[in-house]
Amino acid sequence: MKDPSSGAAGSVSDLRQDLWKHGYFADDALATSIFLALRLERPLLLEGEAGVGKTEVAKVLADLLGRRLIRLQCYEGLDLASAAYEWDYSRQLLHIRLQEAVGRVDEARVETVGKELFSEDFLLRRPLLEALESDPERGSPVLLIDELDRADEEFEAFLLELLSDFQITVPELGTLKAESPPIIVITSNRTRELHDALRRRCLYQWIDFPDFEKELAILEAKAPKAAETLHRQVVAFVQALRDEDLYKRPGVAETLDWAFALNALDHQALSPEVVDATLGVLLKYQDDIDRVRKRRSGSSCFASEKP
Repeated sequence: MKDPSSGAAGSVSDLRQDLWKHGYFADDALATSIFLALRLERPLLLEGEAGVGKTEVAKVLADLLGRRLIRLQCYEGLDLASAAYEWDYSRQLLHIRLQEAVGRVDEARVETVGKELFSEDFLLRRPLLEALESDPERGSPVLLIDELDRADEEFEAFLLELLSDFQITVPELGTLKAESPPIIVITSNRTRELHDALRRRCLYQWIDFPDFEKELAILEAKAPKAAETLHRQVVAFVQALRDEDLYKRPGVAETLDWAFALNALDHQALSPEVVDATLGVLLKYQDDIDRVRKRRSGSSCFASEKP
């Protein structure tokens, strides 16, 4: 498939097939959103439960298009210095000392030295600013702003300029703008609501848990060493768990982890004993594990295989 972001020929169907070839099983809605984000050069906001494959979209796109992947992992307290840029104060201080040593810091040189200190030579580029630089051979990068809902609300306001105009204003230097817009993928687990101003600047797609057949296809593609019977039992078990009242429902990532763990233990099929011994790979909270064990003790449905 040709790169839709270049304006060349391509289609949603082509993109979806290429995503599948790279191990990402996107449905029509997601493939359409990705295609439009590339063609219209708009940021893509992906929301959904943890572990459904939001982050993987950016990784697969970078691999598929041959772009560099730049990832900004968001967290509470994330600030401008960590996300966009900061000044290299140690080098600035060293530059001043060197100027003093050679006798170049006098009244006539103070303004000139000041300008030198706040030039791009002393600017430390963090992920957001780094994403504005294109590679002559690989083009603009894929910027992944991961789990934006974990960052403070004030950080969203700073992102608006980047998402609207693909530029960042550095007071000492002015506005730094991308020659070629980066491909921006923003993910959110919806632990808090993102502001409307940010949403308006993005194309939006919700990623839900996959159905049985799709999750089975993912498992067979990612964990081909396991027996087919085990694959079907694993997916049926996980699908049933998602209907339970759990604190944290397992995502596709946990399904894959569990399948790899079962394969590492040389299990060919699920049994009550196998499930009890390995639930900690699939579920991450003890209350959830206890609840599942109690429910399963009176029923064999979890270990059944969907026809």
